[in-house]
Amino acid sequence: MKRGKKYAEKAKLIEKGKLYDVTEAIDLVQKTSVAKFDETVEAHVRLGVDSRHADQQVRGAVVLPHGTGKKVRVLVFAKGEKAAEAEQAGADYVGAEDMIAKIQGENWFEFDVVVATPDMMGVVGRLGRVLGPKGLMPNPKAGTVTADVSKAIADIKAGKIEYRLDKTNIIHVPLGKVSFGTEKLQDNFQTLMSAVIKAKPAAAKGTYLRSVTVVCTMGPGVRVNPLKISE
Repeated sequence: MKRGKKYAEKAKLIEKGKLYDVTEAIDLVQKTSVAKFDETVEAHVRLGVDSRHADQQVRGAVVLPHGTGKKVRVLVFAKGEKAAEAEQAGADYVGAEDMIAKIQGENWFEFDVVVATPDMMGVVGRLGRVLGPKGLMPNPKAGTVTADVSKAIADIKAGKIEYRLDKTNIIHVPLGKVSFGTEKLQDNFQTLMSAVIKAKPAAAKGTYLRSVTVVCTMGPGVRVNPLKISE
């Protein structure tokens, strides 16, 4: 992939092969931001597990103290009182079978997170093939299958993110925007990493944190020293 001159210049600020401490890495990510828009800062964490085994899955959710800087659109599957509660709590879309039909019939995906009450999961299960590959299927571990829809919506709007392994055993998550500054980004990073470390499966052997990279949308990656990351 061909990179522009700006990218090449910024990339020179990063020492090849060097593992930075967290503060240095986050400082560098901000300095190497090349776009005119407020870029998203992301963390990519490679773990020493094998996601093909059920007992080595790493998945959960965590509320970032400073949010992600992104407006999150929430779709809630609920009926009756719970539907009214979801609307009051600020859900962007609330429905039941009507929403299933809209997604299946219109290929509608104008939402970022899906929450469902437990009684709706039999219905929502019909969407497994379309929501699953997009990482949008509600899940009890992530707190998106719950009777407490108000809390779920409040947490998501406040900056709750879900983390899960991809097929190559890497977790990809947003940490916020470049404009947040080092302190807020570092708080968010530490909160995420504490959750990931606590989620270490008992079946995981050897080094758990294999590599940790922080990067902004259009910039080069900066590698963090995993030994400098604590719970």
